[in-house]
Amino acid sequence: MALKPPVEVPQGAIRLNTDSQKLEFFAQDQWWQMATDVPTLNGGARGLAIGGRTPTYQDVIDYVTIPTAGDAIDFGNLAAGNDWPSALASNTRGVALGGRDPSNTNVIQYITISSTGDTTNFGDLGGQIREAVGTSNQTRGLNIGGKQAPGSYWNNIEYITIASTGNAKDFGDINNVIGTMGGCGSPTRSVIAGGEFNSPSPTTNVIEFITIATLGNAQDFGDLVDPEWAVDGCSNAIRGLFTGTNNPNRAAIEYITIATKGSSVKFGDRTTTAYAIAAFADSTRAVFAGGGSPTNIIGYNQIATEGDSVDFGDLSVARERLTGTSNGHGGL
Repeated sequence: MALKPPVEVPQGAIRLNTDSQKLEFFAQDQWWQMATDVPTLNGGARGLAIGGRTPTYQDVIDYVTIPTAGDAIDFGNLAAGNDWPSALASNTRGVALGGRDPSNTNVIQYITISSTGDTTNFGDLGGQIREAVGTSNQTRGLNIGGKQAPGSYWNNIEYITIASTGNAKDFGDINNVIGTMGGCGSPTRSVIAGGEFNSPSPTTNVIEFITIATLGNAQDFGDLVDPEWAVDGCSNAIRGLFTGTNNPNRAAIEYITIATKGSSVKFGDRTTTAYAIAAFADSTRAVFAGGGSPTNIIGYNQIATEGDSVDFGDLSVARERLTGTSNGHGGL
């Protein structure tokens, strides 16, 4: 790792290290090497759309190849039908945590992303949780907030080591007792945004961040443009995108720069106003899939440029309250 640069270098800056011939980005007052190669699986990183409701609870796992466009392909099945689980991934392993099937569950299950097939048991969460958010880097996965049976929200953060199996452990707390947040991150930082305290209101516009490598509580990051619930997020290592709803007719996408603190900025609009969608990304493209009422529509955006979503294809099953992750997201 290079020495600290001059203080005038802005957070989120990118450079080519001429010694190592590697791209680096500046975050938390130092330069970090950027992963510029994406795991190659049939042409690029895989995005996973997991579970959901039609309104019956669905055990479906779909996948797409993010750099291409086209309809989702069946990957396998969860252990049971499940809506509003959380999800996270490393380069090799995808993990689904909690959810409702139809009762809240504490089950953690995983798949190997390079293959197709059904999930395998990983361990258990500390409570029976749905409507949480999952974020990760290559090593550690976080399960944040959510709704605990019989229906109260909580502020716990738990963590797992993705390459091993076992029960989740206590990490710290978020500053609000909240669920249906959106999440994204870089290799060093997880960011969560929006959510609700009690269904169907009140909603919040708060954005918080967590330093993944250290245990502890979340810290204030900034605010969304509007209070939103049923928020979903995805990112590359530099920029995070959030989309949610504060009414049935909202398709707005907002963005942040992960290495800095501050409020979100309008990015564009999704192809639908569906809520409770799956969101996932690789280093260049953000993908938004499914959601209420329900729909099977998949749209995508180029993360580096603001603008509206473009049609990508369709899910194998139209469903809402699903979740998404990928093996090429910003935390890897």
